[in-house]
Amino acid sequence: MTYREPAAARRTPSQATATGITIYGCGPDEAALFQEMAPRFGVVPTLTEAAVSEDNAGLAAGNRCVSIGHKTRVGNSTLRALGRAGVEYISTRSIGYNHLDVDYAESVGISVGNVAYSPDSVADYTVMLMLMMLRNAKSLIRRTDVHDYRLHDVRGKELRDLTVGVVGTGRIGAAVMRRLRGFGCRVLANDNFPSTAAEYVPLEEILAQSDIVTLHTPLTPDTHHLLDSRRIARMKHGAFVVNTGRGPLLDTEALVRALESGRLGGAALDVIEGEEGIFYADHREKPVKSEALVRLQKLPNALISPHTAYYTDHALSDTVENSIVNCLKFESENRHG
Repeated sequence: MTYREPAAARRTPSQATATGITIYGCGPDEAALFQEMAPRFGVVPTLTEAAVSEDNAGLAAGNRCVSIGHKTRVGNSTLRALGRAGVEYISTRSIGYNHLDVDYAESVGISVGNVAYSPDSVADYTVMLMLMMLRNAKSLIRRTDVHDYRLHDVRGKELRDLTVGVVGTGRIGAAVMRRLRGFGCRVLANDNFPSTAAEYVPLEEILAQSDIVTLHTPLTPDTHHLLDSRRIARMKHGAFVVNTGRGPLLDTEALVRALESGRLGGAALDVIEGEEGIFYADHREKPVKSEALVRLQKLPNALISPHTAYYTDHALSDTVENSIVNCLKFESENRHG
């Protein structure tokens, strides 16, 4: 479904010079926020639930700026179609860019920007996943759901007794570390560009010393499979992994083998390789086309959630507002004579 502001609203004198923005992949919750905020910024939005594609790129005609979601891969043919429609700027409603080729976009005359949103959304969720792993929450809930109320065979662990390694200390990683200080655990950090007060050590040292390793680094060619079979083998026996960053930071097949063999104690993943086309869809009546995901979900020590760590009221409002601000900033800096 495509939504447009009422014609009368688009033609009021105060909006005679309003900026038009086409928003693709816009669910009902985002649509309500865009429609609420757009008038305050003097913006006329065209909203569609459909992800941007070559077929619907024409919806952007007349608008130099578009906003896209992160849930669907944007192919180069779509970028070319947007360029033909006159698009010069894409604001992706995500921190990561891995769902489109930024260099190719620039080669066809389209700049790409991301959005910042509340890091607390992902940081809260990350710590929640740690605690759930340490207290065997998946097995506990499954047992009580079938009225088995016996104590778990394995006792839980307390964060204050453990060492947590935070890989990537940007806004989200730093927010995770702030929370962990309240639990009294030792925190080690790794980042190519240290930006906060922390005990920074090489990645190999984090793997060797940490009881929990949590990933918050951007996905780049250098960080693809940052935790591969070789590095997983260097982790402490029985250690835990948390990934709320991007799926390909982890070599999923190597992770599954380490969990199945007992080499690792557990994993909590809000993102996974190959999640596109699986997450954000109802698969109750159809097969899941990811053998690794199916294997993970059968394991009692693997927690999986569908890329939802960011999804809070506060973060969604930030995302919508900053998408609009990004486009307005581009327009103000690139006014055509």
